[in-house]
Amino acid sequence: MLAIETEGLSKRYGTRVAVAELGLEIRRGEAFGLLGPNGAGKSTCLKMLLGLARPSAGGGLLLGRPLGDVEARRRVGFLPEHFHFQDWLSGAELLRLHGRLYGISDAVLGERIPELLARVGLEHQGDKPLRAYSKGMQQRVGLAQALLNDPEILFLDEPTSGLDPLGRRLVREVIAEQRARGVTVFLNSHLLGEVEVSCDRVAFVKEGRLLEVHDLRKMNGGALEVRVGIAGGEAVIHKVANEAELPRLLRELIASGLEVSEFTPMRPSLEEVFLSIVGDQN
Repeated sequence: MLAIETEGLSKRYGTRVAVAELGLEIRRGEAFGLLGPNGAGKSTCLKMLLGLARPSAGGGLLLGRPLGDVEARRRVGFLPEHFHFQDWLSGAELLRLHGRLYGISDAVLGERIPELLARVGLEHQGDKPLRAYSKGMQQRVGLAQALLNDPEILFLDEPTSGLDPLGRRLVREVIAEQRARGVTVFLNSHLLGEVEVSCDRVAFVKEGRLLEVHDLRKMNGGALEVRVGIAGGEAVIHKVANEAELPRLLRELIASGLEVSEFTPMRPSLEEVFLSIVGDQN
């Protein structure tokens, strides 16, 4: 069963097309990234999947139920990019409020809230009002509320915004933990490095249209270049059809009497793939 499935999903605002005939199939338990330049329709896509915006055409399924279905939404966790929590509440009070909205009992919340605050590094900050939180601390408590209901799908919209390197590592660890327990993670981020280390597949969108879905797990299996350093000489670039040819190339170099001082496969980065598919926006 697919976690998310859309067909012809479209959104139009007047004459402007924000999303055009989007078709996605996202499997349960995978981390899926949505990439595109500003204004590509990523946020609009996210809102339609969550039932926060009504499609102009097309539709889809979330956990096997129509987009916007209340029962499916109960099983979703969401960290929006621009959130405005009630800043007079403490971190713990915010989580308790959201827990009650989910219908989680006070007994369960009494255990769950301290665990989540500790997981996001706020175990000693839970009693402080949100107005006293830094941007990074607010992002952390937002991540905690997204995990509050043990979601089956976790939507993260720019989750590392305002976070320092330790905070970004925390987000990567949380994504890995959720994937390990079978949760589907839908990640919307402009930080290609974060997507590259966190996601199984990525979709590239531009001007509201899906250009390509790329399997990051197969990036190592295709054609690549090898930088070969020869002792006492300049490095030479060799091209091979796939990774399986690397041992053969190395054997041939050594058999030819060369002293190989460097043998480095060079795979394209996600940034290079992004630019080749979406193009340079400058």
